[in-house]
Amino acid sequence: MNPIASHFQNLSLKQFAQFEQLDHLYRSWNEKINVISRKDIDQLYLHHVLHSLAIARFISFKPGTKILDAGTGGGFPGIPLAIYFPEVQFTLVDSIAKKIKVVQAVAEETGLTNVKVHWGRVEELNEKFDFVVSRAVTGLPEFSGWVRKLIRPGWSNELPNGIIYLKGGDVDEELRSFAGKAVVQDISDYFEEECFVSKKIIFLPIG
Repeated sequence: MNPIASHFQNLSLKQFAQFEQLDHLYRSWNEKINVISRKDIDQLYLHHVLHSLAIARFISFKPGTKILDAGTGGGFPGIPLAIYFPEVQFTLVDSIAKKIKVVQAVAEETGLTNVKVHWGRVEELNEKFDFVVSRAVTGLPEFSGWVRKLIRPGWSNELPNGIIYLKGGDVDEELRSFAGKAVVQDISDYFEEECFVSKKIIFLPIG
């Protein structure tokens, strides 16, 4: 928990307790269903939870905002963001049933009433969202093609509605097709830990 407590000192006691629960829950579920690399489970808070919360440094979602976590895997970035933004509505989607089973259990056991889960492909959804978040499930051009129709046009937060993408490494090539529309933020500007040196947030407004 140290990385979370040191970077986010404004957490309520309830939020702190919910974040603290994640270690036991993910270790327990990971023994049954491998949703996090076994060599990485000891770095859960640094590599997964804190990485997800970089989005909370990038934008502070207003209450009532609707967010889709597309390709959530084990629940990242959706679960940490749902804890941090309890008045924001999150829908977490993945095409792998066993991963969604874990996400559903973690959400229930941490008492997250602002989380819905869906097993299936994002293209099957008929809802509209303000933002789509994800941790690099594919290249951004392909990803934006999947989710663009799910984002309603508008601007009710500090940024216009769009895609917020967590990505590592060199992103120049895949951003060429967006003609300067995408905004790139280095996560190392928020967190000094070495693992974030090459990690980025890409924001692509959709309107």
